[in-house]
Parts: sequence; C-alpha cells; structure tokens
Amino acid sequence: MYQRLLDHLDGHLARYRLIDHPAEGRTDLASVLRGHPLEQAAKCIVVRVSITKRVGKYVLAVVPGDRQVDLEAVGALFGGGRTAFATPEIAERLAGSVCGTVMPLSFHPDLHLVVDEGLILTEEIYFNAARLDRSVALSTPDYLAIAQPQLAAIATAGDRVLTHSAR
Repeated sequence: MYQRLLDHLDGHLARYRLIDHPAEGRTDLASVLRGHPLEQAAKCIVVRVSITKRVGKYVLAVVPGDRQVDLEAVGALFGGGRTAFATPEIAERLAGSVCGTVMPLSFHPDLHLVVDEGLILTEEIYFNAARLDRSVALSTPDYLAIAQPQLAAIATAGDRVLTHSAR
C-alpha cells in the first residue's frame, strides 16, 4: 500500500514530503515525532453505519488529530442507525494497511471517505504512509483535489486520546 500511495501522489503531481521517524501509530505521539501541531494530523478511523439490520456502510472518517470522531454525526450523514468502530480486521482489509497506519485516502470501493471540515484549514496535513516508521506531509489543496472527500462536521472535542482502530 505504501508504494501505491507514492505512485498515486506522484501521478497527481502532489506536493508532499516524506518524514522518517521511529515506529509509532498513535496520532498524538506520531505528531510529536513528525514535529507538527496535533490539529494538522489526519486521524483516520473506519466506522460502520447500520442502514438496516443487515445492511451497513463502511466509512473512513478523517478528523484532526486533536479531535474525536462524532459517531452520531457520521451516522446522520448516511441516514443510518447505530454507528460503531469497525473491527480491526475489517478496518485493515478495507484500508489496506494495519491499524495505526491507515491513510486519509480510500482505495476500496466499499469504503466511503468523509473528512471533517476542520482538517482542511491548514496548509499541510500529516499522516502515516501505510507504515509505522514513515509519514507524509501533504499539501492540503492537493489532498482535496486527489482524495475528493465528502466534507462534513464529523469531529467533536474529546477529553481522552482515542486508542481504538486506525487512529
């Protein structure tokens, strides 16, 4: 997935740089290693929105690193009922990388990308590049042009650090 990411960014002539650092998948600690404010980190969480008892939709919810995913807001976007974190196995299969390395891009047709509006207020976003030891600093305008995410208010201030799933 790492090489696919680089090929994708290069194919779109994206302005980005790679940052090597000790292996870390937790957003708050990776942000310190990368040397940027936490709000510039793209925290990526795979969630499942129940549309009916048997039908669900998987969403890659991307929020600023200093915020939490508002599960109710994500569910409301899709008219769904119960919204919950995807299992690590499903998250990794859909995202194509292990938890802690999930990128704010969806290469899977069953994974809908939704980005919180607060993340795009900075010049660059930072995220692990499908590896624990390498990250990307990507121009926000280039990210938006390449990813073409749905933008929505899906973040809430949190009083705890998220420790589940794909950070």
